[in-house]
Amino acid sequence: MEVQWAGVEVPRMGPQHTAVGLIFSLLLGAWYVQGLEMSVGKIPFLQAVNGSTVLLPCTYLSCIGIKDLYFSWTFNENGTMQKVCDSLIVSEESKPEVSIYRERVEFIGKNIDRNVSILLWNITFEDAGEWTCFGRNPKEKGRNHSTIFTLIVVDELRVVDNTLTIIIASAVGGGIAGLMAFMLLKNFTLFVLAKLEEKNKECLVTSSGIDNTENGLSGSKADSKPTPKRK
Repeated sequence: MEVQWAGVEVPRMGPQHTAVGLIFSLLLGAWYVQGLEMSVGKIPFLQAVNGSTVLLPCTYLSCIGIKDLYFSWTFNENGTMQKVCDSLIVSEESKPEVSIYRERVEFIGKNIDRNVSILLWNITFEDAGEWTCFGRNPKEKGRNHSTIFTLIVVDELRVVDNTLTIIIASAVGGGIAGLMAFMLLKNFTLFVLAKLEEKNKECLVTSSGIDNTENGLSGSKADSKPTPKRK
């Protein structure tokens, strides 16, 4: 069975609609780039010794500013998200009043630095896991963003054994030094051989000149002898 189109033409977007769509896409992309972002830094994890005090970093960034920014810290405890602290930042100049729901937690962030970090005192093995920093900015139509910081708690920090690395580096360095020494010796040997060859050529030229001179003198002396007279 053959299907035929009964004169139906697909509508095409005119130049005006295309321009409007392009502008809308650019505005949407610009809004997305300027959206709220929560960050725990370039290294999102920390290994710390049991009983020590650690900093859980978090900062926020919004290119269009904030208004009534809500932020919170939560801890993933065996699959259940436990609220650690939260607060509302009215404006960029205001100081947040933070509510803390977990022991040994201290808020040390400063809104002037867009900092909402917390300090965790006397950590235990139960504190190991994922800590989530969350933010929501009503000024961006409720846009929200979160980031995770992983805490690893150990009995003691292991000392990394760099013996193998040192051996490999020494071997590579020794190989490079040996290669350089070989190249220098090779160049020096070629230089000496070139000089000897040049000196031998000079000796050959000098010897050839001396032989020619002696042959010429002998011929002259032979020609200069008087012809004997006939009696």
